[in-house]
Amino acid sequence: MNEETIRRRLLLGRSFITKFSDEEGVDEDYETDQTLKKPQPPLVKPPMRGPEAAIALPTDFAALPVDNDFLHVINSRASHRVYTQEPMSLLQISYLLWCCQGVKTLRGKSYATLRTVPSGGARHPFECYLALQRVEGAADGLYHYLPLTHELEFLGARDDLPDFIARSVSGQAWAAKANAVFYFSCVFYRAEWRYGIWAHAPILMDSGHVTENLYLAATSLSLGGCAIAAVDPAAANAAFGLDGREETVFYAMPVGTVRSSDKPQEDAFYAFVREQGL
Repeated sequence: MNEETIRRRLLLGRSFITKFSDEEGVDEDYETDQTLKKPQPPLVKPPMRGPEAAIALPTDFAALPVDNDFLHVINSRASHRVYTQEPMSLLQISYLLWCCQGVKTLRGKSYATLRTVPSGGARHPFECYLALQRVEGAADGLYHYLPLTHELEFLGARDDLPDFIARSVSGQAWAAKANAVFYFSCVFYRAEWRYGIWAHAPILMDSGHVTENLYLAATSLSLGGCAIAAVDPAAANAAFGLDGREETVFYAMPVGTVRSSDKPQEDAFYAFVREQGL
């Protein structure tokens, strides 16, 4: 790749992040589908299996040993790629899902979901799929989260689950030792309906909100995780039955049990802050 091509690609990437209008003015008459009063897309994806596949998730979060010292959670948050492979509970999975995609209420006549994470225009364009193993109360296999009812639907078992996990994140074998791998897909039209040709930069911003909540929720339970951009969309989409165009997996985050010796220790500055009551 020559220097001119590299420079052009860099500038295109920068403009994708910073520009919400066309500098030549050719989009002055552009109207989004919302402005054109076209039907709004569904707020969430419907169940992919029958009701018999749905698992009601427990919500007695008071039973979990949640670290409620927010500053300690912030200072303890780190990326973890080493997992002990000890079991996790379905209640822990429920808590993690609630913290990163839970629906608190509906706005209007199913106009929008208000969730535990922010989203541009409350569009929440993501679906969450999971690969679970060594989770008490859930069979090993693939799942889809149903946020409106706070349920998991079982999509099926895989004999090659650890191998699939590694392939789905571009050969990163460490991820296959996690108890749960969260796969986030984007249903593009949910955001495009409102923001049209300008929808895609906010989509990426929103993905940061989701994964940071997942990081902090995992940390508050003394679990560890690491967000992964190097997803193999072909492998993940095939596993979850996605078309790769209207909906595609683009981000993943393994979460698992970690050794206490691997957790960040309180540093001297934070100890000083606590002592001073700041």
